[in-house]
Amino acid sequence: FKKLLTPGKIGQILCLGNLTDKETYDFLRQIAPDLQIVKGNFDVDAPNLALSKVVNHGSLRIGFTHGHTIIPAGDSDSLLIAARHMDVDVLLWGGTHKFEAYELEGKFFVNPGSATGAFSSGWFPDGEEPIPSFCLMDVQGDVLVLYVYQLKTDANGVENVGVEKVSFRRNSNQAAS
Repeated sequence: FKKLLTPGKIGQILCLGNLTDKETYDFLRQIAPDLQIVKGNFDVDAPNLALSKVVNHGSLRIGFTHGHTIIPAGDSDSLLIAARHMDVDVLLWGGTHKFEAYELEGKFFVNPGSATGAFSSGWFPDGEEPIPSFCLMDVQGDVLVLYVYQLKTDANGVENVGVEKVSFRRNSNQAAS
């Protein structure tokens, strides 16, 4: 995955927590000078990180959180409540290490998964491994185009990067306040 992340091409990184070592921090900082991080459940050495943040891109308000404060974890109703509380059009959350993207009641929800394919207890059926993934977002006005990169291994053990494109347009009747 590192080869896909060219310094100077990405304007901002939204990190959803559990950035547990300086080497990873330095690597992300090299890719984009604007690195926004929220606190994950393993960020014990970073007591000053916020649990959630909001950034504006185009006319979209994008909120992000690690996800360990969403109860039940990954629950769509709980995520919708969090998005409403943060007054955002898009909510990014993590914690499950599994990619998801869907629209609900005019809001867009994205879990980018884990770029490292980090272990995930209880989120995957027995024998299923997490698929390493990350997302790049392109925002133009009220349109967000999400590019999802997933590192998949075929039956012969050969790794391939798959890219999927998902789009979201905020309904003009739902302008964020």
